[in-house]
Amino acid sequence: MPPAKTLGIDLGTTNSCMAVAEGTLSTVIPNREGGRTTPSVVAFKDNGEVLVGLPAKRQAIVNPAETIYSVKRLMGRKFAEPEIESLRYLLPYGIAPDAANGDARVKVRTSLLSPPEVSALILKKLKADAETFLGGTVEKAIITVPAYFNDSQRQATKDAGAIAGLEVIRIINEPTAASLASGLGGKQNMLIAVYDLGGGTFDVSVLELAKGIFEVKSTSGNTYLGGDDFDMKLLAWMIEEFKTQQGVDLHQDPKAMQRLKEASEAAKIELSAASTTHITLPFLYQDKSLELALSRESFEAMTKDLVDKTEEPCRKAIESAHVTAKDIDAVVLVGGMTRMPRIVQKVREIFGKDPYARVNPDEVVAAGAALQGSIMGGEIAEVLLLDVTPLSLGLRTVGDGFKVLIDKNTTIPIRRGEIFTTTEDNQTFVRIGVFQGEQTKASQNHPLGEFELVGIKPQPAGKPRIEVTFEINADGLLRVSAKDKETGQKQSIVIKPSTGLDRDLVDRLAAEARAGGSPGGGVTSVP
Repeated sequence: MPPAKTLGIDLGTTNSCMAVAEGTLSTVIPNREGGRTTPSVVAFKDNGEVLVGLPAKRQAIVNPAETIYSVKRLMGRKFAEPEIESLRYLLPYGIAPDAANGDARVKVRTSLLSPPEVSALILKKLKADAETFLGGTVEKAIITVPAYFNDSQRQATKDAGAIAGLEVIRIINEPTAASLASGLGGKQNMLIAVYDLGGGTFDVSVLELAKGIFEVKSTSGNTYLGGDDFDMKLLAWMIEEFKTQQGVDLHQDPKAMQRLKEASEAAKIELSAASTTHITLPFLYQDKSLELALSRESFEAMTKDLVDKTEEPCRKAIESAHVTAKDIDAVVLVGGMTRMPRIVQKVREIFGKDPYARVNPDEVVAAGAALQGSIMGGEIAEVLLLDVTPLSLGLRTVGDGFKVLIDKNTTIPIRRGEIFTTTEDNQTFVRIGVFQGEQTKASQNHPLGEFELVGIKPQPAGKPRIEVTFEINADGLLRVSAKDKETGQKQSIVIKPSTGLDRDLVDRLAAEARAGGSPGGGVTSVP
């Protein structure tokens, strides 16, 4: 196969996968170690060497504090978020706040690295391995993200690609990519649901497939629910069992915690095929060992709340698509966690049918991303992909109100505007605060950024006419503009996430990779 124009990448929480496509045929690219998926693990050695993928995972037990995994769960998040607090308690490596903006950062000795910088190291390996396999340079990529990722998380993913030296020509939602590679597109007028439970996130999307058009009708999910949480349940159980048996709390022992993490992942995988597994960790702490037997039934009881959490997003997605579960023709399972028998049973309970079994849940997303590359390159004709924005977008109005300009599940790309006015007499500027979410108060939603429109003609409150326009591109990234209708004064920005890297830093790292007093107030809607 000749060198591909575009690399399709599923940048996963636990494992990542890459593929290329020639026309309608996609091919998964093996990494340098021969695996079809690459562990999303980065290790920093004392001698300055950086290991990525399987070599990093293999040495984790002897270097737990400097071996970084599950970094996708930190993308676009603040250190103070409760999800990060719970994660810090169980991870063997350190997480700290960025001094400037409070972002979650990874501690590597005396340095703090952003999640996009760590993810970029994974992407660099994928790029290098793909170039070795293809025998040519790879410059462009399509990277997938969970459908429920917000603007900050999408931008962080795009930053990671840029830092890795890739031109990210499209960010595509994981369930949408899976639908492209499912093989169901040739059937006429189908309604499918994609149930995607990966290492760190859960998404469900309802799509209508008809005559080459893949139209997302709705999407829902949980950006903090995935296989890692099942592992952590087992890990916490083993810690308590060891404490009961030996009287030792292992939380402060990074090497023991790493061994427990690996044992929990192995036990979880084994229980997908076996009814019982045995966990044996000799000399886990000094001369004390851990020996446990765990049944599938006990594991399912332990993780029942996690499985149940997938049901409500499914109901919401079905309801938002204005269909019923009976209307769904096929359910496609994506992500390694969907191999768990209880998950398959839960899908049957929700949708009333057996899931579609003709896809590889670990590879279908990367394959779909590669096919999207063929679509964008014109190699696949008469296929149109229509995605949606997962969360409502709007701005803060007077009294902490939240005015939605673009509703969730709106087909993208989209451009919408509305007229606003001032709240105080003689305002000469307004501050536009942009938020994403479903709450009625702006402060309860996720802040994306803010900017000021200056040069407004002083007038009584309520008289100026200020047109605010929201525009979402095909990547799901947002651009906001504001214009004073009377003076023609205009200001626009591509929203810089409230959580994220400085643009100058991203540009510099990307270049390196390629080379080697006026009164003011709020705004309010015009009646």
